[in-house]
Amino acid sequence: MRYHNITKEDMLNGDGLRVVLWFAGCSHHCKNCQNPITWDPEGGLPFDEAARQEIFDELEKDYISGITFSGGDPLYMDTREELLVLVKEIKERYPEKTVWLYTGYLWEDICHLELIPYLDIVVDGRFVEELKDNNLPWKGSSNQRVIDVQTTLELGKTVLYA
Repeated sequence: MRYHNITKEDMLNGDGLRVVLWFAGCSHHCKNCQNPITWDPEGGLPFDEAARQEIFDELEKDYISGITFSGGDPLYMDTREELLVLVKEIKERYPEKTVWLYTGYLWEDICHLELIPYLDIVVDGRFVEELKDNNLPWKGSSNQRVIDVQTTLELGKTVLYA
């Protein structure tokens, strides 16, 4: 698993103050993507123990609401297994912290993945330049959905986060 950056005290990529892990690797290649440097799965840095500890140090802070996974695409095929291990550990150590994940995949194509029950919010769908709207909270284009994962799993139908 590789990453480009760890952002601390971020207010733009989810509810509250968050730590954000920006993954390397994306096959969607959305037109006018805000992070094309993250497309290369061999780019960035290896996710090592120091990076892991940096994330846990941030999550220890009471005022940090949780973690957001973005990129690239955290669900790029080569990162899924290691991401699952990380998400499980985060939820075990910090059950009160929320976990958000941004992906270009659609909910219907990923809802079966083993890591889904460990997530609180999924922002799904590719960024579409023609549907760009800077006034939308937590997403870049109107086709994307901010999905409340736990309520969706509980009710068996897709529920958007308000």
